[in-house]
Amino acid sequence: MEIICEKEKILKAINSVTKAVASKTTMPILEGILIQTNDKEIKFTTYDLEIGIEYVIESDVKEQGATVVNATMFSEIIRKLPDTEIHITVNENNLLVIECEGSLYKLATMNPDEFPELPKIEIENSIEIEQNNLKDMIRKTIFAVSTEENKPIFTGCLFEVKNNKLNVVAVDGFRLAWKSKFLQVAANNFSVVIPGRTLNEINKILIDSFDSVKIGISKNQALFEMENCKIVTRLLDGEFLNYASVIPENWETRIRVDKANIQDCFERVSLISASSIEKEKKYPVKVSVEIGKVTISCTNQTGDAKEEMFVETEGQNLEAGFNPKYFLDALRAIDDQEVFVDFGTSISPCIIRPVESNGDYIYMVLPIRMKE
Repeated sequence: MEIICEKEKILKAINSVTKAVASKTTMPILEGILIQTNDKEIKFTTYDLEIGIEYVIESDVKEQGATVVNATMFSEIIRKLPDTEIHITVNENNLLVIECEGSLYKLATMNPDEFPELPKIEIENSIEIEQNNLKDMIRKTIFAVSTEENKPIFTGCLFEVKNNKLNVVAVDGFRLAWKSKFLQVAANNFSVVIPGRTLNEINKILIDSFDSVKIGISKNQALFEMENCKIVTRLLDGEFLNYASVIPENWETRIRVDKANIQDCFERVSLISASSIEKEKKYPVKVSVEIGKVTISCTNQTGDAKEEMFVETEGQNLEAGFNPKYFLDALRAIDDQEVFVDFGTSISPCIIRPVESNGDYIYMVLPIRMKE
């Protein structure tokens, strides 16, 4: 194998595929990148048996071939080379030789025939969506997936197509994030759960552009296809929460508030909430709503904090306790200037949504019982 290619192209491919390199494995081959040539193209592939990523770039291929090289070592060397053409060959001793200006490196390789094939996907359903829209949908929900392995189904996001609308939903038992978007290309109804880890990596690869990404779904795998990149992932088994049935339709108390102002207040008060001497104790932040005013406060052994804001209010006075992190995660994901915060009772779920959302983004958080 012999190739000559610009560093920038190789680096872009490496940065994409290294997200599926196995870190802790008894199979050293999974710690490598499979490099294959095909006419005037180079394909880089990684696969950790859960996520597989392929990335194709055009190159000057002098001699066809294939090899596997340790991903960490290869990527670090390429990253530190000068920004110019790189000459890569596999010599008679099966060493990968990397040459660039005055630099010369030789790396041990592994047998490409031993690299596991990515799953072949027989697509049953598919959708197309612009990359910037999918990126936004993942960003607005991914933080609410569960990290608890005892309920694996909640460690992923629900991707549900219903009436030509894509719903992406994440839930962890204490909160729920739901973002929806109408699809421009007609699609069948379906619902699958895609691992949160996969979506985190896909989100790093997606670019903020109007270029489309195709999502193909089979019985137990999903395929994400972009211009020169393919990502294969397993789906999670199990029954997801019937999310529509747990979101309250009515509210007893509503505030309309500047998003940045309430976010700043929560961030300041959470300094006290998080600074408890007893680290294992979680101290909730108390939210008190009166006519035209909301007070956010916290008291523990470290001290007291209180923030008052004058806001638009509707409905009854209310007091409820919340984990400030859950409020802040939602507020940071919202791009709009103003939000509605809707409360039921002091023990029923609270809903945060952008004022201008048209109902396409809803975040729900459960309160914490306050000690008297």
